[in-house]
Amino acid sequence: QVQLVESGGGLVQAGDSLRLSCVVSGRTISNYVVAWFRQAPGKDREFVGVIRGHDGSTYGADSAKGRFTISRDNAKNTVYLQMNSLSFEDTAVYYCAADRYTYFFRVRSTDYEYWGQGTQVTVSS
Repeated sequence: QVQLVESGGGLVQAGDSLRLSCVVSGRTISNYVVAWFRQAPGKDREFVGVIRGHDGSTYGADSAKGRFTISRDNAKNTVYLQMNSLSFEDTAVYYCAADRYTYFFRVRSTDYEYWGQGTQVTVSS
């Protein structure tokens, strides 16, 4: 059974940075892809970015490019989301999700089998 636990959310001011963590247990992330999604109140869940566990290659949403970076530490079986220059529009619950490795990057929430419980990020303007 694969379990994911996010942490690192909180209340920050516009322009601040925040790093989220996603600890994966039950399987090694080397054989998985791990993605970040977010969901703001009243909106659909939105793809943020994804990383391949075995080689660290990443793909990010346009809204995240240049501000957000995904990385992983295979020794800790942990994936990170570094978020810089945060704005009010980044306020959401952030989720990490995992699924078995595939060559093509997948951006739909329905493509991922395993999910964390989410961590709230609130950016004050």
